[in-house]
Amino acid sequence: MAIKGALRRLGFSGEGRAARYLKKNGYQIISRNFRCPFGEVDIIAAKGDVLAFIEVKTRTGDAFGRPNEAVRADRQKRYINCARYYFSGREMDCVVRFDIIEVDKDGINHIENAFSP
Repeated sequence: MAIKGALRRLGFSGEGRAARYLKKNGYQIISRNFRCPFGEVDIIAAKGDVLAFIEVKTRTGDAFGRPNEAVRADRQKRYINCARYYFSGREMDCVVRFDIIEVDKDGINHIENAFSP
């Protein structure tokens, strides 16, 4: 179970780096680790009229491919359903976007509009 704990710490560290990056780039963090019946969204952030649902993928190397390659169709569907759940009962006028932030030894790569519903 030590590996699972180490991976959890790595992911949490990556999410922290991503949140700091977003704040530095003018985003307001609305929520971290938003949970709902469909799953969890790592970060929900706003900038201007955009509300971004952001999946953070952290890696220590490329042995398993680029981090964004891990966000396959099933995970995209969960994020889309989480966004729908987030908006249920709320009236908001904004552009919804699904981003991926890759965090690795080289830094941060923010992929805006990584996928769409």
